[in-house]
Amino acid sequence: MAAQGEKAAREPNLLRLTRIHPITDNTKALPMTFLQTQCSLTRFSAAFSSVAAVLMAFASNPACVADDWPGWMGAQRDGVYHETGIVETIPAAGLKVKWRTPIHGGYAGPAVANGHVYVFDYKKESGEAFNDPGKRANLNGKERLLVLDEATGKMIWKFEYDCPYSISYPAGPRCTPTVDGDRVYILGSEGDLHCLKTADGELVWQRSFKDDFSAEVPVWGFAGHPLVEGDTLYCMVGGDGQGVVAFDKNTGAVKWKSLNAKAGYCPPSMIHFANTTQLIVFHPDAVVSLNPSDGSQYWEVPLKPLYEMSIARPMIEGDRMYASGIYTEGVMLKLDADQPRVEELWRGEPKQSVYACNSTPIIVDGILYGVDTGTGKLIAVDSKDGSRLWETLDATHLGETRFLKQATAFLTRVGDTDRYLLMSEIGDLILARLTKDAYEERGRFHVLEPTGEAAGRDVVWSHPAYANRTAYARNDKEIVAVDLADPSK
Repeated sequence: MAAQGEKAAREPNLLRLTRIHPITDNTKALPMTFLQTQCSLTRFSAAFSSVAAVLMAFASNPACVADDWPGWMGAQRDGVYHETGIVETIPAAGLKVKWRTPIHGGYAGPAVANGHVYVFDYKKESGEAFNDPGKRANLNGKERLLVLDEATGKMIWKFEYDCPYSISYPAGPRCTPTVDGDRVYILGSEGDLHCLKTADGELVWQRSFKDDFSAEVPVWGFAGHPLVEGDTLYCMVGGDGQGVVAFDKNTGAVKWKSLNAKAGYCPPSMIHFANTTQLIVFHPDAVVSLNPSDGSQYWEVPLKPLYEMSIARPMIEGDRMYASGIYTEGVMLKLDADQPRVEELWRGEPKQSVYACNSTPIIVDGILYGVDTGTGKLIAVDSKDGSRLWETLDATHLGETRFLKQATAFLTRVGDTDRYLLMSEIGDLILARLTKDAYEERGRFHVLEPTGEAAGRDVVWSHPAYANRTAYARNDKEIVAVDLADPSK
């Protein structure tokens, strides 16, 4: 066994890459808005001689202004979908399905970038799969990254590797692929971390959290989506002195390790406040702020959710940060404006606040919106004191008798509006207005069947991707592309 964290990135071995066909058109569907786009201005310079002309070219070329979704919860990991020109209501007749592509199991949501859709799954080959929160299922199979054409759903290339499972809820990978330029990073349920070229899936480097760091695999598998910032890839690894590990994103070499903490299930995140960049980590015992350059600690606030279920990313608006565990574990913090430190404003109490499990709450205009673990309801909360403003079951079920604890709906805000896209755990895509006063549904469309199971009910527990005026959603059998474009615009 290699010394923890000090072993160099391993050379490619025992891996199989399938190239379906090469990508030759590298000009289509380049990401983000004008300020974020990677479209090259060079190709416009011969035809246009003024900034105004360039802006007109961008406006007339949807491929250059498309808003990609290169990782979990979008480009900024804030759950905001920035594209315009999408439907304002979902008609009773539903939405157009562009394509459906068969896949295998997994909870990992898709990513969309540069004309590609990335979906991470698990193809079981042997063993008995069962969902028991207290037991690990032992399976044999392969984890696979499938890369599809965003317009047709056809396979472009595939990367796969043998991966025996010994985890609870073993449907497949949890972590959404993270696309960064010409690289994509995937982290599997058993702690296999790979960096691949987006053009053809060639392996750049790989690490194993088990082999390289002697890390313990969490009972529900590794679930903290890797974070890229600058030249660094941040991952929740777990263990003494290595709760979080910073890797060189180009080589896989370890830059630093920090924290005596278990990995938990929450992805690391980056905030910029008090003229300081802070890496925020929510592990099973606390919310911690670190210096992203060296892993040194700025501040720590204890927060211990039951069953080590640190899952939902701590979200911020202005100087407020809310971190949520399950049932009655939650804390609202105030970020200091002058230096990296916080003060605790309030902690959750029964029948107060919202306590998230699988989905991350969103804070908008001082109001928290999220699905509550104990009740299964979508709840609006005043961030000033944690008081509940309204709650509804409409976003999580259709009124039939269901075991509602840990019910899930994944929330995505549409730009800076009060409209939201919600993917319910029964496979419905919902469009609704969320305000401090009410939940106002504006239509729903049944996208796919709930193929997973939890507490005796069928569920879909996967966050969709939104890009190119399209929703990309997956279950354990297929990934579906649904047209969101408003035909009148």
